[in-house]
Amino acid sequence: MRAVLQRVGEASIAIDGQVRGIIGAGLMILLGVGEGDSEDAARKLVEKIVHLRIFEDDAGKFNRSLLDVDGSALIVSQFTLYADCRKGRRPSFTTAAKPEEAEALYEIFCSLMRSHGVKVETGVFAARMDVRLNNQGPVTILLDSENLR
Repeated sequence: MRAVLQRVGEASIAIDGQVRGIIGAGLMILLGVGEGDSEDAARKLVEKIVHLRIFEDDAGKFNRSLLDVDGSALIVSQFTLYADCRKGRRPSFTTAAKPEEAEALYEIFCSLMRSHGVKVETGVFAARMDVRLNNQGPVTILLDSENLR
């Protein structure tokens, strides 16, 4: 699984002009599910995300986690995180999980985030969405479950 984390002051997602989810301070999470990913990968990624110290303390240092700041998460499925652009000019997505598998793991990921007490808003799996965010810092971090300990 791959995740792009963006620390936000606020973020929202709309479908056909209707707001579907909106959060205040926290994380915008773009989540990609790859072939062979599992619930264990989702669990490792969630543990890393909720405890990752990327929020500033009173001294301006990255010492607070999403849990420490009581932040929210807007989680959007993003198969394009598995784009392979090595050949030609059109990306290949053959290493992204099949939609049925990806959706199930996306739902598990969201549920695991909620189990930590994080307020979670979501997009709609496989829908065209308009995403708006106020990236603070800016802070943007890429995580891959294959590279986590």
